[in-house]
Amino acid sequence: MTTTTTDAVADPADLAGMFSAYGRELLRYCTRRVGEQVAEDVVAETFLVAYEQRFRYDPGRGGVLPWLYGIATNLLRRHRRTEVRALRALADPATGPDAADERVDAQRTVRRLAGVLAALPRRQRDVLLLFAVAELDYAEIAAALDIPVGTVRSALHRARAKVRAALAPEGETP
Repeated sequence: MTTTTTDAVADPADLAGMFSAYGRELLRYCTRRVGEQVAEDVVAETFLVAYEQRFRYDPGRGGVLPWLYGIATNLLRRHRRTEVRALRALADPATGPDAADERVDAQRTVRRLAGVLAALPRRQRDVLLLFAVAELDYAEIAAALDIPVGTVRSALHRARAKVRAALAPEGETP
């Protein structure tokens, strides 16, 4: 499901309305980034920051949801070290699942993918996750991260290429 840039709730001063309209989507995105407990805190903080900075919202640049995703992504950056550590731990077979589980191809793929995500530059990781997890389109990602659409396209292309290369069967080039 891709959201549009026009929101039914376009008033950042309506904190309860924003939360009921967008809280679940933001929680889903944040949970996939940093886990359930941290995600709840980040979402709560996102709405607090949005309310405190409601005067900065510009409806001409896009809808409320991409603006909220931008705030959430900025807050997630604070948790970047935790996110990268968790991805690296998942990618490390010594700290990952036990030996029996390591034989499962899906778990190897997850570890490889986690390693690639951890190694991606911040912007590429943010763009890829906003596209793949939050299901935002290019314009919404650009609005959320306050970057040009061309930069979104370029970052997404590079991130996808790195993921494809990492997931290609050994000995094959993507």
